[in-house]
Amino acid sequence: MKISRRGFLQVGGFSFAVAMILPRVAFAARNALRSMRTGVQPGNKTRLVIETSSKPSYSLSYPENQLVVDIANMALDSSVKPTLASGTLVSELSQVQSGDHLHVVAKLRKPIAKLEKSQIMLLEPNGDNDYRLVLDFSASAAAAQKIAESVTSAPATKTPPKKHVIIIDAGHGGKDPGCIGRNGTREKDVVLSVAKRLRAKLEDAGFKTYMTRRDDTYLKLAERAEYAEQKKGDLFISLHANANPSRSVKGFSIYTLSEKASDEEAKKLAESENAADKIGVDGFTEFERDIRAALSSLQQHAVAEMSEEYANGCARAFRANKVEAQPGPSVRHAPFAVLRSTVPGALIELGHLSNSSEEKLLKNPDHQNRLVAAIVRSIKNYNFDV
Repeated sequence: MKISRRGFLQVGGFSFAVAMILPRVAFAARNALRSMRTGVQPGNKTRLVIETSSKPSYSLSYPENQLVVDIANMALDSSVKPTLASGTLVSELSQVQSGDHLHVVAKLRKPIAKLEKSQIMLLEPNGDNDYRLVLDFSASAAAAQKIAESVTSAPATKTPPKKHVIIIDAGHGGKDPGCIGRNGTREKDVVLSVAKRLRAKLEDAGFKTYMTRRDDTYLKLAERAEYAEQKKGDLFISLHANANPSRSVKGFSIYTLSEKASDEEAKKLAESENAADKIGVDGFTEFERDIRAALSSLQQHAVAEMSEEYANGCARAFRANKVEAQPGPSVRHAPFAVLRSTVPGALIELGHLSNSSEEKLLKNPDHQNRLVAAIVRSIKNYNFDV
């Protein structure tokens, strides 16, 4: 069973509670510390790697000028000596036992901010390596300022909560109409209408939003992905409407990025959506080379996990708002070019223009508002901070 990082934190708390109740002999099969090491990553980032024999249950805390990794069900091992690379923020790594938890304490040269989930990765065993908890971080001027303010006598000024950035991508546009319904409804028009409604509702809810297009403009898939990067998006929502050879098929479906399609239908849909770039062929292969090269395997894994989490929540929100789902899995996976970025996201097929009854629905303002309400609900329920 796959356990998310949030699950690991919950398991960690549970393990601690059990440790207080059961005798220590019950923890004979403990996790074991294999190694601790630091390195330097591009962008002057520090990487801390903690290798363990089993998948760790962990939590992080941030005392002044320290990063503490609390690992449940693990004993101190003085034979494990840290390997510290020069030029990192970590000046010292030590182990401290606390009950049945081991604290790996990284003493820092400069303050850091709380790590976001894109900076944390748990890697499976590979070759000579066991499980590795990988943490990437850099010095934070904001964190340093916060510490400085906390030691002054002046009352601290409250920092306003961060506005999460949502990138809304209305698919197709301009010379690319997308699919067209039997009564002439164009996909590019439907999704732009929904995108504008979605932006207004998200702004009202306190989110910062950007639209890849606000009018009938043609954009390459590379430009859409790059725009999300430039605006430092926290979530990327690409809106589309589907078509199917069987005109009886209808309902929403949600897709995330995967190199291997989850089924034949997902594969064909990705091929169809990716073919939009062939309308303006220049730069299509360049996108594949540049964007994919920019993504490390660590980032891809993290983004995929976050995207999957959002997509499942989005499917639940659609069902809760009584939006009909396409038969089969509500969440599928395929190699959509527009989703190739370091911003977590999903491609939402709002319905089928090839189905005459759903074509009418997709043009209906009330139904569009229902779709928007479901997406807003999914974004509000999404945990951006874990």
